[in-house]
Amino acid sequence: MAEQAAEKRKKVTIPSLNKKRENKEPIVQLAVYDYETAIIADRVGVDILCVSDTGGMVLFGHESTTSVSFEEVMFMAQAVKRGSQYGLRMVDMPYMSFHLSAQQAVDNAAKYVSQAGAEVMKCEGNQHHAKYIEAIIKAGIPVQGHIGITPMRMPQLGGFVAQGKTADRAKELVDDAWAMVNAGCFSIMCEVTTAEVCQYLSEVLPVPVISLGAGNQADGVHIIGSDLFHLYEKHVPRHSKIYVDLVPIIEKGLTDYRDEVRKRIYPGKEHSVYMKDDELKKFADLVGWKGNPNQRFPTGR
Repeated sequence: MAEQAAEKRKKVTIPSLNKKRENKEPIVQLAVYDYETAIIADRVGVDILCVSDTGGMVLFGHESTTSVSFEEVMFMAQAVKRGSQYGLRMVDMPYMSFHLSAQQAVDNAAKYVSQAGAEVMKCEGNQHHAKYIEAIIKAGIPVQGHIGITPMRMPQLGGFVAQGKTADRAKELVDDAWAMVNAGCFSIMCEVTTAEVCQYLSEVLPVPVISLGAGNQADGVHIIGSDLFHLYEKHVPRHSKIYVDLVPIIEKGLTDYRDEVRKRIYPGKEHSVYMKDDELKKFADLVGWKGNPNQRFPTGR
């Protein structure tokens, strides 16, 4: 059934996302980092496949996103490109990859487009980064602006704490969002802002607003793919929901594998290839093998 649905599915585009917004149909956005997850997410109908720099923490063990390299994000983006056809492919531009100059911003965004098949970028920041984001957009590469908790600026924000709890901070977030919209962003993502700020922005901005831990009144929702399955055990954010806890399933599989190897149960007859008796005899004669070829396997041939 899923394959039949995929055959009828049309490629997600910015106009189709705007149409969803007009029809009040929630947009589904997912942070995805690898080939197989991209295949499945694309098959089930995820609208936006975001190659998030968080993947550097999940896949490569970085302590934070600030140490995730441009090249590592490129590797993940290329894998997602190979695994997707329909979802809009977005790349989360990593730390200091667009912050130094307009030229740097355009050059790096263009590399993700030309080398990894990215269709849009996601840039986290505030109104002070809008000029560099605008340069990317003017070069012809669409951008989703990312406000609220921006992991690249954790020390300034006081850590991973919700943003917009006071009226003054909420107004700053609104100003950040408008600066990015005025720069030409096709969408805004609110990461762990208060629900009220996200809802207000979805009502007043002319572009889709996506919530990441910012309530369910936005035009769409974003979640970190690994959080759905508890595949990053160090921390499960309050806003994330574990739909299937894969950790005990993986642990059981690995434990069973370990035990069967130690007991010489795996690989069994059904997992092995054997020579025909005449060839085995010829081989044994050629090499002078005097022992029993199957003596290490209690189940025999």
